[in-house]
Amino acid sequence: MEKCFGIINHREVESNFGSLCRNRPVYMLPYGGRYRVVDIILSNMVANNIRNVALFTGEKIRSTMDHISDGSPWGLNSRFNGLTLFPPIKQHSSIERLGDIANLYSSIDYFKSLKEQIAFLCQGNVMFMADMKPAYDHFIETDTDIMYFYVRKHDQIGEFINTDKLHLDEEGNLTDIGLNLGMDVDFNMSTNAVLIKKDVLIDIINDAVETGDSQSLKAAIIKNKDKYKVKGYEIEDNVKIINDIQSYYKANMELLEKEKFDKTFNSYGKVKTKTKDEPPTLYERDVQVKNSLIANGCEIRGDVENSIIFRGVVIEKGVVVRNSIIMQKSVVRKGSILVNTILDKYSSIGENVNLMGTRVNPYIVDKAGIIEGNQ
Repeated sequence: MEKCFGIINHREVESNFGSLCRNRPVYMLPYGGRYRVVDIILSNMVANNIRNVALFTGEKIRSTMDHISDGSPWGLNSRFNGLTLFPPIKQHSSIERLGDIANLYSSIDYFKSLKEQIAFLCQGNVMFMADMKPAYDHFIETDTDIMYFYVRKHDQIGEFINTDKLHLDEEGNLTDIGLNLGMDVDFNMSTNAVLIKKDVLIDIINDAVETGDSQSLKAAIIKNKDKYKVKGYEIEDNVKIINDIQSYYKANMELLEKEKFDKTFNSYGKVKTKTKDEPPTLYERDVQVKNSLIANGCEIRGDVENSIIFRGVVIEKGVVVRNSIIMQKSVVRKGSILVNTILDKYSSIGENVNLMGTRVNPYIVDKAGIIEGNQ
């Protein structure tokens, strides 16, 4: 896919995450003990030989700058290729109302300057690692203008309600994109990832700005579906869409299943991230640690089960942590019990505190939050 450049489009879903996204965009949410959501997206592009990537950051850019920097962990800091960050557009106040179309329109000169003629565009809240070459070859061979990637879902319990639903005709042509309301048990769930010819992308963006009738690229594509050759392409179902706290919690917890862990980290390419030098984790003698992912630099003196523990976490004696996500540099004091809980970075839980949520609604402690215990 050397002829492709990447676009990571920011999707405004932060309001669904409460305090977890108060100071960070959704693509910067911690994931899997030592990663961020964006690490998976960038690593997938690099593994598919995409060397120019545009990331639309959203307004909460500080954590993005700190983590991504110049793109060097992914090899995206070369002299002629690399990672380019695009903050929200403000100078064209007349088109700000057009949503992501405004940001894309402001970057047209950048797109034109690239030698690559095809864009691989995905949303910042969608994660998957996959060999995209078969899809790319099909895109070229069939002379498709726009190719939407989807996974076939069998959903009897409504787990994927409110995700985008792709409607295709018998020949695989896109007829519409709707919202899954759970009416069909089997449906085509859109990954919101597309291959699109660069000249088609530019034409669609310009048309959307001139007519003013499309606030998103998705709406603009639907409007032009009869003008261009728009197809669907089914990929393997290892896609994670992070739309809210429940889907974020579930995406992390699924990594405790070896098969699902391997699909992300061992199936295609290496997932890269910003390196941080930490000592090995210290485990107190006789502690019980079961089915958990524990990063380096931790002190584990209590029991941990079915949980994900990030770098530098301290869990003192007598603590029980189950089905929880404990983020970087948090401390849980002795005698406390955490079940179905998410602790954001630098949290401090005092002695003999009991925090219990559910898998559907985990208990959340804010970044640098302090909960005093009973002495």
